[in-house]
Amino acid sequence: MKKKLKSFLMVYVMPPMVFSFLSLLRFTLRITHINRPPEDKWGSRFNYIVCFWHGRLLMMPFAKKGGGGKVLISRHRDGEFIARIVAFFGIGTVRGSYRKGSVSSLREILHDLRDNIDIAITPDGPKGPRFEVKKGIVELARLSHKPLLPVSYSASKKKLFIPGTVSYSPIPFHGLSLYGATL
Repeated sequence: MKKKLKSFLMVYVMPPMVFSFLSLLRFTLRITHINRPPEDKWGSRFNYIVCFWHGRLLMMPFAKKGGGGKVLISRHRDGEFIARIVAFFGIGTVRGSYRKGSVSSLREILHDLRDNIDIAITPDGPKGPRFEVKKGIVELARLSHKPLLPVSYSASKKKLFIPGTVSYSPIPFHGLSLYGATL
């Protein structure tokens, strides 16, 4: 019974609350975009494989004006929670992972890239090692002939979510910088 309640909260109650929190937080921040691809390139006639560190998930829905694209999310329960949150932002998902034996998600990613849909991937993944690019994203760029667009953010004032981790939240009414550069 306890497990069912927790699952219900994580799937149906928490995602709209997290979306509301992030939207309110975004409203309070002064966001500066640094090295953003020109709007006429990003999204209308050209697309990217967007990559960002797993510890920088929080503010990524605001990296591209108007949202859109898809993000690769695991089929695990935590992935379901994140998938439901990003759906509120108008961001689609590809469920699975980019590793051996996950042909269906690779096939969907390649199809979406051919259809000019941006795909976002965390190259270090949830299991780490942190800040270490795995071979999969480089191989995906080679197969798809699409450029990688590394994206990150930095906050002038921030608060760690969990001490000892790299996941942090910007503090309301301060600055946030979103960085991007094509490779």
